[in-house]
Amino acid sequence: MTHSFPLSVHTTYQDLLQAHLVQAVADIPGQPFLRDMGEKGKYWYARQRIGDRTLQKYIGPDTKEVRHRIDKAKAAGDERQAFERRSASLVAQLRAAGVLTLDRDSGKLLNAMAKAGVFRLGGTLVGTHAFRLYSAELGVRFEDALAVTADVDIAAFEHLKLVIEDEVDPALSETFRDLNLQPAAGIDRKNRPTKWTMGGEGGTEVEFLVPRMHEESEVLKLEPLGVYAQALPFLNFLIAEPIAAVALYRSGILLQIPRPERYAVHKLIVAARRHASSALKAKKDLAQAEILFEILGEDRPTELKEAFRVALETGPKWREAINISLNRSTKLTEMVERMN
Repeated sequence: MTHSFPLSVHTTYQDLLQAHLVQAVADIPGQPFLRDMGEKGKYWYARQRIGDRTLQKYIGPDTKEVRHRIDKAKAAGDERQAFERRSASLVAQLRAAGVLTLDRDSGKLLNAMAKAGVFRLGGTLVGTHAFRLYSAELGVRFEDALAVTADVDIAAFEHLKLVIEDEVDPALSETFRDLNLQPAAGIDRKNRPTKWTMGGEGGTEVEFLVPRMHEESEVLKLEPLGVYAQALPFLNFLIAEPIAAVALYRSGILLQIPRPERYAVHKLIVAARRHASSALKAKKDLAQAEILFEILGEDRPTELKEAFRVALETGPKWREAINISLNRSTKLTEMVERMN
């Protein structure tokens, strides 16, 4: 069951999000300039000269929204303390209204990664932590049982290295060391860690993921983030065109998450491909999909229908997985039939 938050709560969250989007640009030192990279497109960077060195920090693609943030950031640059106070107040209001917040360990981890530039440089928060953030994005309250996790999953496109000539600072290995995270043993024969853990079994865990574009790819390097990532199929659909979001911790953490309609459809695929030993996880996948299909079918039917169409038309493996999940959920089947 889901319950809608009052409109005032959704408005407060949007105010918080817009404030963070502007401040994020203001916090990048240097003068913004536009780089034309030919067929790769146009991208905004900030240029700063330090001694005899010139540093360039990635801001984002050349879109109307990014240009608007750059314009507003010029006025926000000297108001950092005022931003912190106002954002902390908005976070407190959202917490009091019952919007989901981060636990301490996850908050520390995501905050440190955001400060290093993980999300600015293309990292997308996926998994249940992303699902939790749809509560504020969509203005609804979720059942706690469907939004509990200690895992932090970060996905990114490997090819972003072609357009993002920038890197995290400090290095994530340094950030993780300061947070007492240790590299975990993985699938890679070359001992390239894609997963880091805090506090042993049951503690907070962060894993990096990348879309698998070739069958032989298992581990790939995410150059801007400076980490290795496990390659997974179907992930390219999930993280295409992500949206900005603010996680509630301290004065808020700006990051990016998948579009909710893509997350919902992707959960159908993931649930069908779970091993029999992960039946409980598959059940949770379907439950999250059911909630999002219900909400999006009412509030964003066009976006949901388009995401569903794209997935079905991508290939036979996609259609097979989706149909398996629909056969397991009468509720989802009925909602899909109403879309057509």
